[in-house]
Order: sequence, then C-alpha cells, then structure tokens
Amino acid sequence: MDIDKFFAEQSGALLERAAAEPHLDGAVDLRRAKQINVTRDAYLEADASGITLSELLETPDYDPSPFDSPLDAFERQLAARGIKVGGPHPLTVELFYRGAPALLPEFMMREIRHGQSMRPELNGLVGSSARINSNRYTPFDIKAQATDTRWSLRPIGDGADISAVVVTERVNSLDVKDYGLALKASYKALRHRTATQFKVLLWYIGYRMQVDKLGLLVDVLINGDGNSNAATVINTAVSGTLAYADLVAFWAEIYPFEMNTMVCAKNNIKTILTMSEFKDPMAGFRFQATGELVSPLGSSLVRSDDVATDRIIGMDKRFAAEEVTTQPLTVEYDKIIEQKFEEAVISESVAYAKLIPDSVKVLDSVWP
Repeated sequence: MDIDKFFAEQSGALLERAAAEPHLDGAVDLRRAKQINVTRDAYLEADASGITLSELLETPDYDPSPFDSPLDAFERQLAARGIKVGGPHPLTVELFYRGAPALLPEFMMREIRHGQSMRPELNGLVGSSARINSNRYTPFDIKAQATDTRWSLRPIGDGADISAVVVTERVNSLDVKDYGLALKASYKALRHRTATQFKVLLWYIGYRMQVDKLGLLVDVLINGDGNSNAATVINTAVSGTLAYADLVAFWAEIYPFEMNTMVCAKNNIKTILTMSEFKDPMAGFRFQATGELVSPLGSSLVRSDDVATDRIIGMDKRFAAEEVTTQPLTVEYDKIIEQKFEEAVISESVAYAKLIPDSVKVLDSVWP
C-alpha cells in the first residue's frame, strides 16, 4: 500500500467533512470567505500596503467583518476550509498544510503575537509606540527654560520673559535594527502534531522574543540612547546593603515625576518582597493567591535579569521611553508555503529611545 497516497485520501476526506460541519450553530456566514482564495500574492499585497494578511482580509475588497461577528476575517478563512486549531479535535499540522498552506504563515504570526502578549510588562513600560518608514530615527530633545524654579503657572509681569519648553531634535539618531530568529523544524517533526501543540511552540517563541526586547529597553533606560542621556545613579546609604530607607530616598529623588515602576533582577525583587515594611497581611495574601507582586511605595515591580544585580531602575513609565518600529513582526511566508518551513525566519525591526531622561533614575547598592 502507498502510505502517502492513503494518508492524502484520508486527510482530504477529513477536511471535506470538517468544512461541511456547521459553525457556531450557523451564526457565521462563510459564503464570502469561501469565495476568497488566499495565495502568496495576498501576502505580497499586504506587504505593499504595510499591513498584515489579517488586516488585508478585513478590507472592503475581501471579507470585512460585520460588527457583531464572533470570528474575524482570518478565522472565517480557517472555518471555511475546515481548519480546526482548537477544541477537543484540532487538526494536525499535516492536515493544516494540505488543506490551506497559504494560511499557515499568518496563523503562525498571530500565535507568536499571542505569545508576546503573555509578557505584557514591556508595553506597560513605554510611554508611546510609533511605526516609522526609515531605519534611522531621531528622538525629540525636550528642554525647559525658566526664569525661576517654576516655569508654568505663575504671574507674568509686563515685559517679563515667559518660560518655554524648547523642542528640538537630538544630535545622534538611532539605528532601528532587525532582530529575529530562525525556526528550524523538520516537517517530519511537526506533521503529526496537533495545531494546539504547534500553538504552544509559537507562544513560547513570542514570549521569549518579548523577554529579549525588554532587555533592549533596559539597556536604553540605564545607558541612554546614544545622546549622553544615561540615567542618573543614586547610591544606597551603605554599599552592599539595600534597605527600606534607601527605597524611600530613591523614591523622593525622582520628583516631580512619579516613580510608578521599578525594574530589577530577581535578587532585588526577593530583597524587596521580604522587607518587613512590605510584609502586611493583604500584600502577602495577594501574592500567595494570585502571584501579584507587592507594590512598594506604589511602584509596580517588573523583573528583568538584564538589570545588574546591584541596581534598580526607578521610572515614571509615562515619560521614560518610546518604542519605534520600522518592520512589525513578520514570518517568511515563502518558505512556509513552498518549502514546509525547514527553516523560517521570524523578525522584527525595533528600537527604543529616551523621552524625558529625568523621569528615569538608577539605584546602586554596591558602589566603591
């Protein structure tokens, strides 16, 4: 018996049955989705417009979602072709590839993005995000000019100088670099895995990419973006010791900004969590019940082992940094569609810049 031929026949029958099954009790209209044939050309069209395939499918020329639709346009493409990626009986990667190979790259990218969303701290640490059309970016240089310590709400006398916020561009621009990794997986290793198993692998990739991006941001927060704007370093009272009084003094130094976030490695998180001042019963209850970290001095604790073990970043996340992207997350669709992704590159072009340098400071617990 020809095993490959037999499997192809069986997989075709399974896909036909799956496509014929009702979807959400008939609440989803798949007629338009079935008329659309997604090919490599659709990815090229999406690239030319600077959008994803999912976004392209939502345009008027394709299959825009009704306001109350339980499925978006890409999910309707999966449903129209009988591709079940969840529930008790998800299809295998082999059946996915046989039934709709052109949908696989977008499926992968959406699941990698889902994995990135599992590490939400990064998005909460940037004051703004923007998409730009160049691989070079020049941040704002914001300076306040005042005739005294107050440069806003104060009386202005006749002929008096008016305080000003002077906005120019920084001297040095930033390189928006490409970051990525290659997914090396033989088709043999994946073909009999379910779509659910494959999703977990993609989630892990996205999660780790987000951890690495947090490391890039940490470097900018501490060392600056190349424009002589490294964070001011404040020492603890005693070298080699991190005490509650040091945190209070650190909190006071960031004024007039609000120290709403502290970023540090695991040893300092452990030290902070075990300080007697933060051992109130409710804080312990929340941590034990939900894993939610205590908020010392009203600051959210974020762990990043890219921070040196003797340092803590204190910041006002609203004003500290910005993220710029030239190329959002992409997956090499050609190799996946045509070569069954023996190796496919997943990449993103991103950079971080300081917004208001004074809104970030560093506490050093080991100093000469």
